[in-house]
Amino acid sequence: MEKKLHPSTLCVHAGYSPANGEPRQMPIIQSTTFKYTTSDEMGRLFDLEASGYFYTRLQNPTNDHVAARLAALEGGVAGMLTSSGQAANFFACFNICEAGSHMITTSAIYGGTYNLFGVTFPKMGIEVTFIDQDASDEEIEAAFRPNTKLLFGETLTNPGVRVLDIERLARIAHKHGVPLIVDNTFPTPVNLRPIEFGADIVTHSTTKYLDGHGTTVGGAIIDSGNFDWEAHADKFPGLTTPDESYHGLTYTKKFGKLAYITKATSQLMRDLGSIQSPQNAFYLNLGIQTLAVRMKHICASAQMVAEYLHDHPAVEWIHFPGLKDDSDYALAQKYMPEGTCGVMALALKGDRERAKRFMDHLQLVTIETHVADCHTCILHPASHTHRQLSDQQLREAGVDPGLMRLSIGLEDPRDIIADLEQALRVE
Repeated sequence: MEKKLHPSTLCVHAGYSPANGEPRQMPIIQSTTFKYTTSDEMGRLFDLEASGYFYTRLQNPTNDHVAARLAALEGGVAGMLTSSGQAANFFACFNICEAGSHMITTSAIYGGTYNLFGVTFPKMGIEVTFIDQDASDEEIEAAFRPNTKLLFGETLTNPGVRVLDIERLARIAHKHGVPLIVDNTFPTPVNLRPIEFGADIVTHSTTKYLDGHGTTVGGAIIDSGNFDWEAHADKFPGLTTPDESYHGLTYTKKFGKLAYITKATSQLMRDLGSIQSPQNAFYLNLGIQTLAVRMKHICASAQMVAEYLHDHPAVEWIHFPGLKDDSDYALAQKYMPEGTCGVMALALKGDRERAKRFMDHLQLVTIETHVADCHTCILHPASHTHRQLSDQQLREAGVDPGLMRLSIGLEDPRDIIADLEQALRVE
């Protein structure tokens, strides 16, 4: 029944249904361990022969309720929470990669993810090819190799706010027998459900809109259950051949559509331990309950702010997919007709110092490394996250030296515009 409900209803009800006399609000199970009566009962859990809880590093009821809510929102079969968005992207890819593997990713992705793929993965023996998401089918297909295990992209890129053509990349990935993994942090499942367009696995930094209040760091992975691992068994031996650490169990044969998430939990979380705390999962749940309401307000406000900045003489350029002359407007209308998110990229006329003066004179809008919560905030990568790079190096990394990332929050848009206006008047 849950899949037939609208997203705003799923935000409140999915994943947790209290019985008579049970708490209406999802409880925090703040316990590291769980009691059993017999040794055999515990042993069956360790052998994956029974379902249940024995140690919170692997699974916890609070976390599982929230993961189930996110899975319902995304239209997936199962989900898991991680300690951060970075951990989610790492687990999502490493779950089907190993030393000697190759993966493909779009290049216009969050800097931390770019570094994970471009620097850390090669140290683990995983080769990564970066592609332009606007490249032709032929150019993208040329990047595939016999040992390619996945194609990765962001549905809305950070910080450039580019729209990914999910259907096209899913078609290309599936043609080569690999899944498409997408990070859906910015639109959230309220505005975009990538699985409906062919994506196989969805990740989130729950730190952003899903929490929405800047209180908890976390991540999530949702599996659609649609990718046929057995049909490409030679590419994914971790899922389709016996796991000796579980007495020769084969995940696809034992767990079917739940194979991917079960392996990620029982192997990766077991060994690497990047679990989200039950307390943080509880806070995340509170954020999700108001997600649909918040996103509607934020998207409407962002549209007003973007239109104001678009026409301002001090603005050199602005990229926001809700603007009709934006290069990604058509794609945004296809995938996110009810709104994208509250994030936009812009540059002012002048040099870096002009951008710094503008930001220093903002009073309501705050300078933060964060993005996508209830406070309107701004970041200038050339002065902050990428300050060690020259202008030429910034451009080589795909970041315009003048680019500022503006994230609209829950304040009245008229107040946000007034603050931007007074700061833009400063020369």
